[in-house]
Amino acid sequence: MIAEADARVLEYGSTVALAAGGHVTPLAHDTLKERRVTVVREGTDVDAEALAPPSEIRTVAIASDHTGVTLKRALVEHLRGRGIAAHDLGTDGTEPVDYPDTAASVAVQVARGEAQAGIAIDGTGLGSTIAANKVDGARAAMCSNRTLARYARQHTGANVLALGSTLVTVEEALEIVDTFMATPMKEPRYIRRLSKIRDLE
Repeated sequence: MIAEADARVLEYGSTVALAAGGHVTPLAHDTLKERRVTVVREGTDVDAEALAPPSEIRTVAIASDHTGVTLKRALVEHLRGRGIAAHDLGTDGTEPVDYPDTAASVAVQVARGEAQAGIAIDGTGLGSTIAANKVDGARAAMCSNRTLARYARQHTGANVLALGSTLVTVEEALEIVDTFMATPMKEPRYIRRLSKIRDLE
């Protein structure tokens, strides 16, 4: 049996084996999900359900490089206006910073369960996508419209949204973010595929 106290001492992003007939308490299940701990049941596949992003997002980590400061500020204001906790990880000025650093700061918070979703911004969103996806437990998708944002969440369980500050207006970005956050991942066949993605890490 895995109790809540056991779940709290497991390393972020680790995998734990559960014997056939073993039990995970409800509190432990929540803690395992927060800590991105994967449960492998003896004789079965990875507990893919634990890999699915939460349907309701209440905390978001957000960061940008120097090209996306204005867009980041608008998104932080928008999210907080909706009652969502936005962890603003910078940057706040025009001094050049590197997108791998800003994207990683977002991805790490999401992978550790410190934020339920993340937003990483650079000029095109492509660099942030690549960098964020190097962090185990992060699934980043660059979305330039609402359709991609919906598919990113619904079909691939993305938990980090990458935006290109030179590719979208503030108004378009707000729509993309709202769509990303409002779209749950519920289809069992899509959720099952997350375990295959996790196996690639």
